[in-house]
Amino acid sequence: MLAEHPLDVMLLATDLAVAKNFYEEKVGLQMLLENEDFLSFKCGGTSRLVITRSTTGTQETQTKACWRVDDIAAEVAELRRRGVEIVEYDEPELTTSDGVADVGFALAAWFNDPCRNNIGLLQFKSEGLN
Repeated sequence: MLAEHPLDVMLLATDLAVAKNFYEEKVGLQMLLENEDFLSFKCGGTSRLVITRSTTGTQETQTKACWRVDDIAAEVAELRRRGVEIVEYDEPELTTSDGVADVGFALAAWFNDPCRNNIGLLQFKSEGLN
């Protein structure tokens, strides 16, 4: 059954070299596999982030992938230290403080990669959701 298998997230990029630099150098992921059509990075457990070549990239503004983390403030600080710009929101339905929003069931933060993919971080408030 599919519920027993790892799931890989696949994102689009118009420039794989830029994506490679961002995810290796700024986000700190380890490259597993690289060819002219895609990049594959190691994430927690056996999960992977796959970046595939695209001629159009993404036009979506919604979150495309989200890491589940234990300490969102520490992760946000580390990403900033590495040069990643954390998105700040000041809207009636979503407000961040130092890059982190309380979304009810979790604390959340976001950044955009160079290919316009919106990436999130979530720190669940309940142990059962991890």
